[in-house]
Amino acid sequence: MTKGVALSVFSCVLFAFLYYYASLMQPLSAEAVFGWRMLLTMPCAGLFLLYSGDWSLVKALLSELKSRPILWLGLPLSAALVGVQLWIFMWAPINGRGLQVSLGYFMMPLVLVVIGRFLYQEQPSRLQWTAVFFAVVGVGNELWQAGGVSWETLVVAFGYPAYFVWRRWLGSDNLGGLWVDMLLIVPVAAWFVVSVDQPLAAFEQRPVLWGLVLGLGMVSALAMVCYILASRRLPFSLFGLLGYVEPILLVLVSLILGETIKAEEWPTYIAIWLAVGLLVLEGVKQLLAFRRYPFSKAR
Repeated sequence: MTKGVALSVFSCVLFAFLYYYASLMQPLSAEAVFGWRMLLTMPCAGLFLLYSGDWSLVKALLSELKSRPILWLGLPLSAALVGVQLWIFMWAPINGRGLQVSLGYFMMPLVLVVIGRFLYQEQPSRLQWTAVFFAVVGVGNELWQAGGVSWETLVVAFGYPAYFVWRRWLGSDNLGGLWVDMLLIVPVAAWFVVSVDQPLAAFEQRPVLWGLVLGLGMVSALAMVCYILASRRLPFSLFGLLGYVEPILLVLVSLILGETIKAEEWPTYIAIWLAVGLLVLEGVKQLLAFRRYPFSKAR
């Protein structure tokens, strides 16, 4: 478990560093940065699947294409849903919208609570409903002060849950499904890289970009591998709790890059952070209960 915690925190640190890393790659556009990331990360992920023995998940999913024609439409849609998320992760810090995206990551687990209740008939606890209430208060303040929640926040807060629900319905919610999604994103990523007038002009202007691009792929792949390894070593509830480390670090990176939280936005952030704090408390309670009564929980 100690190794799992270390791997989870390290993966969060790497993803946060990736957030900052994107700002170092000027004069490349956010789309080009996203393109290079996908072109380099996908083969690294494939090698990991081969090494870990999970390549069978890819083969199993592809073998279902004949018997389940819905996959011919379902898999491209799945790739599109996650592709937007991977793109906005690179786009936001370059364009000064890192705080808006980080707020979306804070809101995402609250959206999942609501989806679990109404789509999967799960029964949220009192703490979870209280967390949702605080989230509603935060969103209400944003609607009142700013006239609406930013589109970047909404894309992350609702886009990832939509992706999770769709993958679950397709039956592709595993590492093999993720790799197939990345494979389908590659043509778009390549187009982003070569669609500019002179694709290599930026590299001639700033040769250090060659090293930065290679580093981008290495950091992205290492972060993903650490995340996957952590998920296999930790109880689900603890793994979920540690996932909140990442949006906290994304806020810090956004502030380092020069973004600021306006005075009228503080009530929104405080309300959302209180909501997340309640979810963390709920997760800790579940984890402690599991550790006290592991066999009854297993039954």
